[in-house]
Amino acid sequence: MSTNETALIVGVGPGLGAALARRFAKAGLTVAMAAREASRLTALADEISGRAYDCDATQEDQVETLFKRVAADIGAPTLAVYNAGAYLPKSVLETEPAEFERCWRIGCLGGFLIGRAAAQMMLAEGGGTILFTGATASLRGSAGFVNLAVGKFGLRAVAQSMARELGPRGIHVAHIVIDGQIGSGEDGTLKPEAIAETYWQLHQQPPSAWTQEIDLRPATEKF
Repeated sequence: MSTNETALIVGVGPGLGAALARRFAKAGLTVAMAAREASRLTALADEISGRAYDCDATQEDQVETLFKRVAADIGAPTLAVYNAGAYLPKSVLETEPAEFERCWRIGCLGGFLIGRAAAQMMLAEGGGTILFTGATASLRGSAGFVNLAVGKFGLRAVAQSMARELGPRGIHVAHIVIDGQIGSGEDGTLKPEAIAETYWQLHQQPPSAWTQEIDLRPATEKF
């Protein structure tokens, strides 16, 4: 299968990010992947015939450069996923301001910068899909999770605001709450490949029935 579409995934590790890259490539999309150290993605890029790029998503100039390079190399993205995040488990009483700010910048500011750049490019191209990876902490701030929850709460707000503004203009914005731990899928965790399938289905939805938010959890997860 082959399409003329390009997917850009920002925040690619060995779990969900890699599963997303493989699923999109299987569907025929040309896949661009971004991480702070693109060299970590060389093997995966070779496997799926994709491209890997260096990008610190919290830096506006690097985000702008990333989108320009991807568009020039393989085409403007019609699907963009923000999958980056940072979590430092710590009591709020012991959390340093610099630690808090770093987690917020990666968890929320980066999502805003990537989402904005994707939207600007997609509007010029006539539409697209922007997906944000959330977590249980997007909905509930638990003890010891302040560094994660604040960024994820903010990212959810970014997704909602973007969806309401950009949906009427042809851009599908959705937020995916990963309500549980990602793992093998056989031990009460969410299997990355199963999650990736939902991301792909979101991109395939017709405009008359778009999902803005969806939560995913294993059958054994309490909620």
